[in-house]
Amino acid sequence: MSETHLQKLRREVLAANLRIPEAGLATLTWGNVSGVDRDAGVFVIKPSGVRYADLAEEDLVVVALEDGRVVDGHLRPSTDAETHRCLYRAFPSIGGVTHTHSAHAVAFAQARRPIPMLGTTHADTFNGPVPVTEDLTAEQCAKDYEYNTGQVIVARLGADPRRAEEVPGALVSRHGPFTWGATAEAALENAVVCEAVAEMALHTLALGFRLGGVSEPPRHLLERHFTRKHGPDAYYGNAPRTEGS
Repeated sequence: MSETHLQKLRREVLAANLRIPEAGLATLTWGNVSGVDRDAGVFVIKPSGVRYADLAEEDLVVVALEDGRVVDGHLRPSTDAETHRCLYRAFPSIGGVTHTHSAHAVAFAQARRPIPMLGTTHADTFNGPVPVTEDLTAEQCAKDYEYNTGQVIVARLGADPRRAEEVPGALVSRHGPFTWGATAEAALENAVVCEAVAEMALHTLALGFRLGGVSEPPRHLLERHFTRKHGPDAYYGNAPRTEGS
């Protein structure tokens, strides 16, 4: 991996981490983003416990995908690094992973309930409910806890790469959300969406409780919103501007 490529990945991961507090996704240091370079067999992740206001590019930690050893960095990586590594190893299409403790998504995780697919805002990003994992066992907590956290996510998705692409996030039971995407920035954006649709779902369910229930949206409507943003027939948005355009 060239120095230039490493620096580019570091800048992307730093920018994504700095957006966590800007987006209101974390209290104190409760969140992290990583980005992967599969050709080099490494990922770059936020260091453990460092405040976002103090975070600098040189603080980021480079970790080996194969065995989790620190390849470069003077600080310890996030305690969630092994969860990130597990997800990267399970799903080759993932280029970035985000973990936060955003309040509304955590509420669903603590209640051990998936975030239901109640409308088109949800369907724009997640082609189905955001699933919740099983509780980790005592054995899974006693040894390799963080890697096993990734394993329960993989198990909930049925180790299905296509499902991981269509539903780019999951709630770890009684813990919180992990999201992913093609890049670190995309993983962070999916975390923003996850929190937003969790908040909307809570309000919708509360209103529905008062009014006698929430009806299930038509599947064709939800499918239309997902496919207009994703897949071969997507037509939402425009190509990024290039210099001089």
